[in-house]
Amino acid sequence: MAVAPRLFGGLCFRFRDQNPEVAVEGRLPISHSCVGCRRERTAMATGAANPAAAAAAVAAAVAVAEDREPQREELPGLDSQWRQIENGESGRERPLRAGESWFLVEKHWYKQWEAYVQGGDQDSSTFPGCINNAALFQDEINWRLKEGLVEGEDYVLLPAAAWHYLVSWYGLEHGQPPIERKVIELPNIQKVEVYPVELLLVRHNDLGKSHTVQFSHTDSIGLVLRTARERFLVEPQEDTRLWAKNSEGSLDRLYDTHITVLDAALETGQLIIMETRKKDGTWPSAQLHVMNNNMSEEDEDFRGQPGVCGLTNLGNTCFMNSALQCLSNVPQLTEYFLNNCYLEELNFRNPLGMKGEIAEAYADLVKQAWSGHHRSIVPHVFKKKVGHFASQFLGYQQHDSQELLSFLLDGLHEDLNRVKKKEYVELCDAAGRPDQEVAQEAWQNHKRRNDSVIVDTFHGLFKSTLVCPDCGNVSVTFDPFCYLSVPLPVSHKRVLEVFFIPMDPRRKPEQHRLVVPKKGKISDLCVALSKHTGISPERMMVADVFSHRFYKLYQLEEPLSSILDRDDIFVYEVSGRIEAIEGSREDIVVPVYLRERTPARDYNNSYYGLMLFGHPLLVSVPRDRFTWEGLYNVLMYRLSRYVTKPNSDDEDDGDEKEDDEEDKDDVPGPSTGGSLRDPEPEQAGPSSGVTNRCPFLLDNCLGTSQWPPRRRRKQLFTLQTVNSNGTSDRTTSPEEVHAQPYIAIDWEPEMKKRYYDEVEAEGYVKHDCVGYVMKKAPVRLQECIELFTTVETLEKENPWYCPSCKQHQLATKKLDLWMLPEILIIHLKRFSYTKFSREKLDTLVEFPIRDLDFSEFVIQPQNESNPELYKYDLIAVSNHYGGMRDGHYTTFACNKDSGQWHYFDDNSVSPVNENQIESKAAYVLFYQRQDVARRLLSPAGSSGAPASPACSSPPSSEFMDVN
Repeated sequence: MAVAPRLFGGLCFRFRDQNPEVAVEGRLPISHSCVGCRRERTAMATGAANPAAAAAAVAAAVAVAEDREPQREELPGLDSQWRQIENGESGRERPLRAGESWFLVEKHWYKQWEAYVQGGDQDSSTFPGCINNAALFQDEINWRLKEGLVEGEDYVLLPAAAWHYLVSWYGLEHGQPPIERKVIELPNIQKVEVYPVELLLVRHNDLGKSHTVQFSHTDSIGLVLRTARERFLVEPQEDTRLWAKNSEGSLDRLYDTHITVLDAALETGQLIIMETRKKDGTWPSAQLHVMNNNMSEEDEDFRGQPGVCGLTNLGNTCFMNSALQCLSNVPQLTEYFLNNCYLEELNFRNPLGMKGEIAEAYADLVKQAWSGHHRSIVPHVFKKKVGHFASQFLGYQQHDSQELLSFLLDGLHEDLNRVKKKEYVELCDAAGRPDQEVAQEAWQNHKRRNDSVIVDTFHGLFKSTLVCPDCGNVSVTFDPFCYLSVPLPVSHKRVLEVFFIPMDPRRKPEQHRLVVPKKGKISDLCVALSKHTGISPERMMVADVFSHRFYKLYQLEEPLSSILDRDDIFVYEVSGRIEAIEGSREDIVVPVYLRERTPARDYNNSYYGLMLFGHPLLVSVPRDRFTWEGLYNVLMYRLSRYVTKPNSDDEDDGDEKEDDEEDKDDVPGPSTGGSLRDPEPEQAGPSSGVTNRCPFLLDNCLGTSQWPPRRRRKQLFTLQTVNSNGTSDRTTSPEEVHAQPYIAIDWEPEMKKRYYDEVEAEGYVKHDCVGYVMKKAPVRLQECIELFTTVETLEKENPWYCPSCKQHQLATKKLDLWMLPEILIIHLKRFSYTKFSREKLDTLVEFPIRDLDFSEFVIQPQNESNPELYKYDLIAVSNHYGGMRDGHYTTFACNKDSGQWHYFDDNSVSPVNENQIESKAAYVLFYQRQDVARRLLSPAGSSGAPASPACSSPPSSEFMDVN
């Protein structure tokens, strides 16, 4: 049974539950009174773009039909007609099949035919006559269908066989073309496409001239693009792309040329704009996004060497520019994009990809850089795309060029992956099988899921061997790689700069540069400093000073790795302990802060604020002098180098002022009210060893928390117990109440100005060791590769699960090179990160420009007849200048066409000599296999192209010194 049809988007939905096969053979005759119809699509009422052509085609079809000799066929019985049209294998009840033709018949005529055949009288006056579809057409010139026709109300659909039966029995009205429509297949359903999509095709530079072309909903966007190129006579070498104007008036890119018109949601009457790439590699529409469009006439007419093009720094984007310049000078990858090979391999449906947008953005950059029409370009669109798909690169912070390179290679691979649907592949261990067999299986499994130009160019194969330390079980796997991250041989020593504060107040602080073991302890630092100062390590206390307070007081057993290079480390000479032990006769070490009293910004200036200044002290106080008076005298002695003692006249003058102060309202002295500004969030207090509880506390000896009491003789400063942050509030938590207090020296501004010499207090001397610089011998690149293939033991954070022991083990691991790619990327691991430190290794790595031989590192059985398979030539270098927190990236690269080396520094490009390429800044190296270089250059060899990327250099006067 037929189900009531629905009209949707110009498609007639008909659902069938049977699928009989129908075949119509032979020529069917037509009646005398009506004109037969041809079945060719040229006579369809499709409302073609050219009305005159459509009318001519219809006229021709009618003329051919009239020229034929009409053949009369006896009408079959009415019951037979009904069965053949309605219920037979050729009738309306048959299911839809994609690609076949169905015909529209005007509903009024069909109802009259139904009444005729059901009446049972073949000579009845209800004879329907010729098929007449005039009510379905807008006009009788273009024969365009009326809009909004509904099946069942305006027309009925008949399969081809049923249609031809009716035409042979009753004929078709003179001059009318048959209304033939195709069945299209959409997801889970088949439909008769009554209304094809009519699109208006225009060029971006001539929007006034359009071509109206009909397309099926199942036609691809690629067909629309090819049709547009044919209509506008575009040359084969020119790049084009399509934009669709939406209902809001904005333009949407039609990225995926493989999707259908229906999937792209294109509608009849929609404007489709074809854009043609300019000769300089840019798109006319991209000029709206480019920032430096103010090009002079000279720049517009610029003609230079393709590929010799800078990239504008958008703000800390030198890392991106460096990675792009290296990748742009990989010959086979650049040719792949310049020759538009990527267009057929864009993968828009890969869930791991970026919908082809990264590949297209990179292709645009390559075409611009290699057009020869730019001195430099602005990679604004590319930067925006990268930030959209990798949020870590959003904004304008400095990043790592190798990290961007890794993201870009992975993104290009997934956008260009030829595998549209990845199958599940189970990784298998060697299990004693030969390496050759396991390696081939691993590579085939990798290619089953990953097949792209990136894999073809950059991917190689590792052999990974894990050995269990308990049972000796050996696990061998083969894993693909895209680049080699090789470690640099590092020294086990590090240099620390410290300030030594002697107990003798006459001696200034000393700056020392110490060589200590990287994995040493604080005690090792004290031993190294003892050799310079002659002071016993037992009389030293190490502290990290930050923002005028003790950030941390170190214990001797703590690791040196907890000290960062940027920390300000002070080593104090002491004669006792900071933890007071009852009954002990040792001196007590007291942490001392310096504070200045400043008027607070209050509406009545009713209280004072206290601000830390200077460097804190660790003062050794004998037990027999451990009183406020004694502590004051000890501090006066320790500060005597930069604090002047007042004479008697100064003291009298001070007493008079103090008496005047006392006549006024009571002004509170240092209290527990927390008058000091709260410390900044990152300024934490000291760690263990400072707040240890002990039975013998400072307060027990001093009796009060502040000194001197009021109405005493005027002193230079007052003393008060404070917490580790330097504030007076010590009662905020139970721990603070019982903790060893710190002492604050509080200065009045006037007294500090008169008696405290700030210049002398900040003075220090440099020890001879400050001029010491650790000499770093250069290393060869081969040493780094050897270190990469050395056996290592897994770390505790990354154990291996042994299938034999059934538990995690710290196995030994060894990586070997099995198969090398055409382009080998070597990342020198210059940046070292640990829990407590970050550093950059500026070791000079000596790497060859030509003939880097990997034959000794590749363990796969080698082809001795072709040594070029294991030899590489350098084609690009990414450089990093500076340190961890700041730096700059540049690039050396060899032009694939000229063979000349250039130095790329953002938008500046200069030719360089080969002897300038090797430097301590080299960070990422790009090597090309020699057999690939020969293959790529062989077609151009006869025209004088260089045979190697490392070629002859022009006169040295044209070069800049980049080192």
